[in-house]
Amino acid sequence: MRFGILGPLRVGGGEATITAGRDRAVLAMLLLRAGRVVPPDELVDAVWEERPPATARAQLQICVSRLRQRLGRLGLPPETIITDPVGYGIRVQPTDLDAEVFARGVEAARVAVAAGRSAEARRHYRSALALWRGPALSGIASRSVRRRAQALDEQRLTALEECVDVELRLRQAADLVDELTEIVEAHPLRERLRGQLMLALSSVGRQADALAVYREGRRIYAEELGIEPGAALQELHQRVLAGDLALSAPEERSFTPVRALPRAISDFTGRQETVARLVKEIEEDDARIQLIDGMAGSGKTTLAVHVATALRGRYPDAHLFIDLHGHSDREPVPPAAALAGLLRQLGVPGERIPADTDERAALWRSELSGRRAIVVLDNAASAAQVAPLLPNGRDCLTMITSRRRLTGLDGGKPWSLAVLDPEEAVELLGRVVGADRVAAEPEAAAEVARRCGHLPLAIRLAGARLAHRPRWRVRDLADRLVTGRDALTELSAGERSVGQAFALSYAQLGPASQRMFRLLALHPGAFFDNRVAAALADLPIPDAQDLLDGLVDAHLADEPEPGRFRFHDLVRDFARHRLAEPDAAVERPAAVKRLLDFHLQAGAELARLVDRSASAAALPLSPVARPDLIEVCRSQGLDWLDENRTTLVALVRLAEEEGQLRYCWQLARACWSHWFAGGHLDELIEAHTIGLRAAERLGDDDAVATMHNYLASGYHRLARYQEALTSMETALRLRERLGDPIARAGTHKNAAIVCAIGGDMTSALSHLDRALVLLRAAGHGRGTVALFTNKAAILLMAGRAEEALLVSRRQLALSRDVGTLHDVANGIGHVGMARARLGHAGVAVRRLEVALRWKRRLGNHYGVGELLNELGAIERSLGRPEVAAARHRAALVEMTEVGDRIGQCASRNLLARAMRDQGDVASALDLHRRVLTDATRFGARYEQARALDGIARCLRDTDLAAARSHWTRALALFRQVGSPDGEEVVRLLAELD
Repeated sequence: MRFGILGPLRVGGGEATITAGRDRAVLAMLLLRAGRVVPPDELVDAVWEERPPATARAQLQICVSRLRQRLGRLGLPPETIITDPVGYGIRVQPTDLDAEVFARGVEAARVAVAAGRSAEARRHYRSALALWRGPALSGIASRSVRRRAQALDEQRLTALEECVDVELRLRQAADLVDELTEIVEAHPLRERLRGQLMLALSSVGRQADALAVYREGRRIYAEELGIEPGAALQELHQRVLAGDLALSAPEERSFTPVRALPRAISDFTGRQETVARLVKEIEEDDARIQLIDGMAGSGKTTLAVHVATALRGRYPDAHLFIDLHGHSDREPVPPAAALAGLLRQLGVPGERIPADTDERAALWRSELSGRRAIVVLDNAASAAQVAPLLPNGRDCLTMITSRRRLTGLDGGKPWSLAVLDPEEAVELLGRVVGADRVAAEPEAAAEVARRCGHLPLAIRLAGARLAHRPRWRVRDLADRLVTGRDALTELSAGERSVGQAFALSYAQLGPASQRMFRLLALHPGAFFDNRVAAALADLPIPDAQDLLDGLVDAHLADEPEPGRFRFHDLVRDFARHRLAEPDAAVERPAAVKRLLDFHLQAGAELARLVDRSASAAALPLSPVARPDLIEVCRSQGLDWLDENRTTLVALVRLAEEEGQLRYCWQLARACWSHWFAGGHLDELIEAHTIGLRAAERLGDDDAVATMHNYLASGYHRLARYQEALTSMETALRLRERLGDPIARAGTHKNAAIVCAIGGDMTSALSHLDRALVLLRAAGHGRGTVALFTNKAAILLMAGRAEEALLVSRRQLALSRDVGTLHDVANGIGHVGMARARLGHAGVAVRRLEVALRWKRRLGNHYGVGELLNELGAIERSLGRPEVAAARHRAALVEMTEVGDRIGQCASRNLLARAMRDQGDVASALDLHRRVLTDATRFGARYEQARALDGIARCLRDTDLAAARSHWTRALALFRQVGSPDGEEVVRLLAELD
């Protein structure tokens, strides 16, 4: 042998051949991974550990070069150490490395043991053990080397223990006593060696010494580990005390290999990473019980059989399999019957199988003793069913599959099997249908896989339908899954169906769990939590949580994040089927009402964190039915609204479908502020459009006006001015007829903003004057605060800064008495804007920075963007265009966040001005032109005018005619909207003349 690692490092027959410490560490790492490529990072870690120098890679190359030279001088070919794009490796022949020779010798010994050839096995074991010269790679301190060397040392001890078992069977106890005594002293915590020494001593009549060995071991275990000896050692102690081990040795046993695994399916697809991780866990982590759970149809049995087949060489004596029928149309197999079946697989005749379950379990474990066996316990119902079936030998692997999480099995390593990845799902469909058919229609194949929820059983059944219908295209099946009655009806083949598989899992649930499962089908969101479950089932939260946990354990629900649950799409369809059954359907109306009421109350409560206006407080709601649920949601704050943003819209749709029309418009109104402030305008418009339909069907003019009012806010943010104006006009007509002065004032106030953005300042201010009259007559201070806020903003847009400053100060004064932090932040911001327009830059910046901090804290993205633009304009006026550009870019982000298209146009116009001042005229011109296109499409005349003005400024040094044309158009638009910006354009046009 040219290389030795079973002891000090040896090369070419000498232990001092390689002397440099780094070279020894590198060579050791390569030999420990002989035949494989070792990445440079692992070698660097082995040599320098936590402190590699910057030149570590270069020094590593030097080490490898020295090693090649040294090996060459010893007569080894230069290609012994190879360089690969991903690292280094070493080539060794089968007889070159002592560790390889040792491994083959041990394997040969094990084969001989399995065949009952004990004498031959002993020769192989002793030849292999004789290769050891001491601890593996002793003298090399590298932690990486030591970690891997310890694995070799463990293999040596395991082989020695196996060899001693053979020699005890060969009645060679007397020859083993001295060797075992020395080994036990060196490894006092190894129970198997201690037991073998006790057996050897007892076998030669030294029972007292055997008992002393036990007492010494018990003392060591107690002092060092704080535990008692294991059950096997305690049993051996009792047998020594009873004297039934004297001058005897275990009978030699020979086994006929048993092969009872089902055939592994030929089209096993995907799961490569799962198989690799399971095999690694079993091989490297010494796993003895592997639990595989997952939903019906996820491929648990297929995976278990595939892994067992991959490991069959490691467990040559027996491959056993039993279906425990935990989830089938048959009753679960009792432990006694399962034990009888497993014993028969091992060849135990029926007359030897005891009637008593405990006696059968004892015989089962006795038969497995000494065998290296795989036992697959498939489709288990519970931990109680499989516990009596577990082997106790360290050489057995038990793989258990179940649709339930078997949490009561000690020592079991759980693995929850998910559905396939999208790519794996399409690949499986191709295996069943034919790769050519799938490759010809990749999009349709992906749609079929998605409609099957990437569930292996569903994909196999869908594929079977296609395979038996060669005239069908893949698209035909995809269309049936999309437009048919439901996917569950389509996903069947012969007597097999996805729905039947789910039904077996459902049947295992108790009545309360079945009820919860059915009711959860009503929830339209992607996720649900214990509050949703509690509302639907009208249960306390702890009881609802227990039922949810049970559904997760049964794999009828999933918990991707703590506290957040979901259904697989096909499971949801199955739950809806169950809910539609006559006995269950009677609960539907009340459950829907409880679900809607909970979300309405929670949404209204939490939306007040964003919207504290009088109109929000006036939303008519019934008393809170479940304050316990609302209190938990309140603790989440705005996060609850963020998590349920799309669910709330889906609930508005559900309310319309179920005829709960009042909930449609009330849910929309309650959640308006969150959607508006967060820029979720698509959700806002959809919910309020449905709410409007519901209000019209109810004949509730007040609700109709409310829906039009808040629809207009979404239209205005999206620059859909005509729709916004139409909605506001309708709302105003209804409010006038209904006569509620506060509601009329609120609608006038909102109409003012729509008119102002459209450039009609006269109408805007007129609406505000009428609103103020109504509010003063009603003595409504909070409404007046909101009105002053809008009026200050409109006056600033109209260029009337002094009036805006006066109104803002009045707003702040009133806010101290009846306003909120939102109102104060608005007032301070408007004071800062007015002061900026009046040329008071220093004071303006201080006010604006204060308002900015508050608006950020309050989560008002639009307000933050507006203030950033103001600060940017001041920076530009002070000759700092770089700082200004940064402010406007940040403002653009905020405006984009809330979906405010006009705010985006304003931010880009201002950014373009700052870029022009920086000297980047080309980029500024391009940006102004893009704003002009968007603003023209939106009908935003003020931003159109600013874009035209910006274009003209960019062109005046290169194209006077074009500049004049753009300024002329800009002036017309500024005059239309009543903006004082037109005065500057008049001056610039005069300069051209």
